[in-house]
Amino acid sequence: MTISVKGQAPSPGHAPTPVKAALASFLGSMVEYYDFFIYGVMATLVLNKVFFTAADPATGTLLALATFGVAYVARPVGAFFLGHYGDKLGRQKVMVFCLLLMGISTFLIGVLPDYNSIGLWAPGLLVFLRLCQGLSAAGEQSGASSLTIEHAPMGRRAFFASWTLNGTQAGLILANLVFLPFAALPPEQLYSWGWRVPFLLSAILVVIAFIVRRTLDDAPIFTDLEESHKVEGLPIKALFRDQWRDIIRVIGCTSLGVVSSVTATFGVAYASKPEYGHANVVSSSTMLWVVIGANLGALIVQPLAAMLSDRIGRKPVLITAAVGCTISSFFWLSTLTSGNGWLIFLGQFTITSLFYSCYNAIWPSFYPEQFAARVRYSGVAVSTQLGVVLTGFAPSIAAAVVGKGEMGWLPIAIFVAVASSIAAVAVLLSRETFNVPLEDLGKKDPRRVDLKAARAERIKVGA
Repeated sequence: MTISVKGQAPSPGHAPTPVKAALASFLGSMVEYYDFFIYGVMATLVLNKVFFTAADPATGTLLALATFGVAYVARPVGAFFLGHYGDKLGRQKVMVFCLLLMGISTFLIGVLPDYNSIGLWAPGLLVFLRLCQGLSAAGEQSGASSLTIEHAPMGRRAFFASWTLNGTQAGLILANLVFLPFAALPPEQLYSWGWRVPFLLSAILVVIAFIVRRTLDDAPIFTDLEESHKVEGLPIKALFRDQWRDIIRVIGCTSLGVVSSVTATFGVAYASKPEYGHANVVSSSTMLWVVIGANLGALIVQPLAAMLSDRIGRKPVLITAAVGCTISSFFWLSTLTSGNGWLIFLGQFTITSLFYSCYNAIWPSFYPEQFAARVRYSGVAVSTQLGVVLTGFAPSIAAAVVGKGEMGWLPIAIFVAVASSIAAVAVLLSRETFNVPLEDLGKKDPRRVDLKAARAERIKVGA
C-alpha cells in the first residue's frame, strides 16, 4: 500500500533534532575513525618496526597488519554486548561509552613502551588495546546511524545519516594529515617519539565530541518504547527470532568494506615499499596525499549520493556503487605499480570517491532501516560486525596473496572484486526502504509513502 503524507510528526513531548543528531554522529565518528585509521596508517609504515623488530621487514608488516585485523575480531563480541544495551538502555548512553573507550585506548597506545623496552609484552599490550578499539568501533556507527535516522524526517533519512560516514571520512583524512609531518622526520626520531604524537593528540578530539554527544537527547521512538514499556528484555533473542534473514542479508552487504580497508591501508604499503617487487615505487608521503585527496572527494560525493537515494531509492544507488567497485578495483590496483602519482590518484579517486563513497553514504540509513526500532541497534551492530571480520583481515589477506613484479596486484584485484560482487547480490535481495515510514521499518509488509506527492504538498503549503 502506498500513501501520501505531509511529514513525519514527532511523538508528543519528544521533538526530533535531526541536525544535532547528525552533528553528534559526525563528530563522534570522526574521533572514532581518526583513532582507528591512525592505527592503520601506522601499521604499515611504523608499528612493524617499533613492535615487531625481531621479524624481517615483510613479516613485520604482515604482523602489524594482523594487529589491525585483530580489532575486527573483537567487533562481533562488542556488537552483541553494545547492541543489547543500546536497545535496552538507549542509543545515546552507549554511544558516549564507545567514544570514551576508543579515546582511552588510543591514548594508551601512544604511551606504550616498544619492543626494545619490554620485549614481547609490547606487541601483547598493543593487541589488547587494539581489541578495545574494536569493541568501541562495534557500537559506534551502529548507534550513530540508528539514532540519526530515528531523528531524521521522512524523505531525508539518508541525507542526515550520511554525515555519520562523512565523519568517518573526515577522521581518515585527519589521521593522514596529522601523520604527514611526522612521516618526514628522520627515522630515529619517527621510531622513537614521532609516531606517538598523533595517538596522543586524539585526546583533544575526544573532549570536543564528548561535550556534543553528552547533550544529545535519545531518539523519540526509543523514548516512546520506554514509556510504553515495550523495550525488549533480550533484544538479541528477539532479533534472531524475528529478523534472522535480514541479518544474513546485511552481513553480505558489508563485504564491500573490503574496498575501504584495502585502499586505505594496504595500498599505501604496496605502492611505496620495494619488497613487493615492482620497479616503480612512490614515496609514502605521495600515497598519503593520494588517500587524502580521494577522501576529500568522498566528502562531497556522499551527501549528494544520499540525497539521490532519498529520491529514487537505496538499492539502485547501492548496486551501481558495488558494481563500480568490482570493475574499478582492477584499474586502481594496476596504477599502483605505475610510479605516476597523478595516475595513482585517478585510480584511487575512481574507486573511493566515485563508487565506494556512494555505498558509504547510504548504508548508514539502509542497514538500520532493515530492522524494527526495538531491535535496531542490535540488528545493525551484530550484522555489520559479523560481516566486517573479513574487512579487518583484508589488508593481511592482500599482503599474503600479492605476487611479485608488475602484475603482482592481480590476486588482490580478484579478491576485492569478489567481495564487491557479493555485496551487490546481497543488496539486490534486500528490501527497499526509502519510502517506508519510521514506525513500519522491519515489517514484512510495510506501508509505503508517495514521497513525490508529499514533497509537492509541502512546497504547495510553503512547508
